[in-house]
Amino acid sequence: MSEKKGKKNHIPVRLNLLFFLVFLLFSALILRLGFVQIVQGEDFEEKLERTINISVPVEAPRGLMYDRFGNVVVDNDLLLTATYTNRYTPQAEMLATARRLNEYITLEPTRVYERDIREYWSLLFPDEYEAKLPLEEAKTLDIGGDDIHKERLDRITEEELERLTDEDMEVFALWREFNVGYNNLPHKIKRGISYEEAALIMENLESLPGVDIIRDSRRKYVYADSLRGVFGNVGSIPKDDIDYFLANGYERNAEVGRSYLESQYETVLSGRKGQLDNFMDQDGNFLKNPEERLGSRGNDLVLTFDMELQQHVEAIIESRVKEFSASFIGEPNAYVVMMEPHTGDVLAMAGYTSDIATFTLGFEMGSAIKGATVLAGFDTGVITPQTTILDRTLNLPGARPISSHRPLGYVNYSSALEMSSNIYMVEIAMRIIGYIPGVSGTNWGNFYRGYDVLRSYYSQFGLGVKTGIDLPNEFTGINGGNSREPGQLLFLSFGQFDTYTPLQLAQYVSTIANDGYRIAPRVVKEIREPGRSREELGPISQQLEPKVLNKLAIDESYIDLVKQGFYQVTHGSRGTATGFFGNAGKPYSDYQVAGKTGTAQVFVDGREANNQTFVAFAPYDAPEVAIAVVVPGINKNQSGVANRISQDILYAYFSLEEQRSGPENREEVSAVEE
Repeated sequence: MSEKKGKKNHIPVRLNLLFFLVFLLFSALILRLGFVQIVQGEDFEEKLERTINISVPVEAPRGLMYDRFGNVVVDNDLLLTATYTNRYTPQAEMLATARRLNEYITLEPTRVYERDIREYWSLLFPDEYEAKLPLEEAKTLDIGGDDIHKERLDRITEEELERLTDEDMEVFALWREFNVGYNNLPHKIKRGISYEEAALIMENLESLPGVDIIRDSRRKYVYADSLRGVFGNVGSIPKDDIDYFLANGYERNAEVGRSYLESQYETVLSGRKGQLDNFMDQDGNFLKNPEERLGSRGNDLVLTFDMELQQHVEAIIESRVKEFSASFIGEPNAYVVMMEPHTGDVLAMAGYTSDIATFTLGFEMGSAIKGATVLAGFDTGVITPQTTILDRTLNLPGARPISSHRPLGYVNYSSALEMSSNIYMVEIAMRIIGYIPGVSGTNWGNFYRGYDVLRSYYSQFGLGVKTGIDLPNEFTGINGGNSREPGQLLFLSFGQFDTYTPLQLAQYVSTIANDGYRIAPRVVKEIREPGRSREELGPISQQLEPKVLNKLAIDESYIDLVKQGFYQVTHGSRGTATGFFGNAGKPYSDYQVAGKTGTAQVFVDGREANNQTFVAFAPYDAPEVAIAVVVPGINKNQSGVANRISQDILYAYFSLEEQRSGPENREEVSAVEE
């Protein structure tokens, strides 16, 4: 019993010893904290106040763009850039720095602003500047402060400004750049300086306060002007958008996508910026080496374009437009859109003067849209596949005389498409509103309803509405409205009233080829993380799936009939394009093209002209490509230009399926958009 008691008394002694040691340690810690806070606190606080940490954002390169075969189409050109950081620097010091910097780099003034050049003159000639308006005279004029400065600037004469030498103007260009940047943020003064220039500046940074050299990049377009409009531009943040970008974490001096793909996919392409931390005392002396936190390049875009095909299409357009240049009324032009009907992938889009005009300009397309009118007639029940109509000139009250390109006799839906009958389409429009030629007379009834009915069908094909392409600024065309003239309804039925874009025309024929499914055109198919090199695609970040916008609310058997009618256009004995495909011999006859020609009568500069169009898909049994070709404002006596371009581009497409050599590089480096 006594032995057990002895063991129990031994345990509390050890615990007491442990508690005592813990007490001593805590007491020492408290004393040390008190010493640091009370005795050394003021010293540490003073040292902290003397240390200035200036963090400078370091831009990361933007993501690259590739075509569908992995060819880089938009790259980054790495370069060295001279920057200036304005820390509320006095103007005299800024001017002195600009003079010294001008010894190493030259910046030519691209534009001289009247106010800026006068401000600069006042700094160069301070005594003459003050003499422009002595204070005594200012008192008599009862002006002061900023008004005195403004009056002095206004009194500087043109002769005095002409005293500025070429060297003065070079310094002015640098001084002005120093002033246009944001305070405490590096502003890019000159991009792409040589290594020798950069080395000289780095050796003399002590005498160039605010100046620095950074690693930089700018956009490089591997294929020069090809699709440049679609790729878009990069530049400084637009003033109207500054609040939006600041709210999303951008610096005021950041460069962002300003248009089209660069703008549409800004959040994808922009890199994660790095940061350079500078530790200095109050006198500007560095306390330790700067610390750089690296950023990362933005994600890459894999585009739907086939750049080799795009180059072929551009060359074809240029060749054919030049061949027929004398036949154009006004400026020569032509537009092409090629796309996959089942995916919406845009393979090529080009114009003689502008690629973006394929979706930002509208034209009267003529008979190319007749497939939509025939389907409207079938679906409304005003015609059947057996309906036959006499094609003849119509002279109706409230309408101009209407005829086809020649009297065609009796036609049904198929021969109407094959030979391009305007009268068949007019008959559909009249039956929709219940008008009977020779019976209704001037009583057109509620003909406004006809506009609404036809446009509701056209919109299902993408005509007159947004196509859904993943690019900004798409034009929907011009809706001519519900005209008071009933005859305009009849012209609407065969494509000579409302206007549509070449892209809308391509979506329309794709919808027919695709058995009634309208797919949104797209120019981006994948978003990828940066690869280990520019030649290697990184992991997929996002796979963009084709987007079905709507399914035609029309019996599929009717769609098949229209497809057959399109085949007759290119292969029928009386087809308007048979000579370019069905009877053209190999290889053109092998493609099994189905399409529709179009001609719209327009006025250009007060002169009569035609818009020639052609839409098609191929092969007929299993469509893999759809095209739209628009040749606006050509002489009425010149036919077949759109057909020839169509023949050429389809030959290029199917030839590339057999053999590829890759696109031709034609590098071009961008200028920054201010």
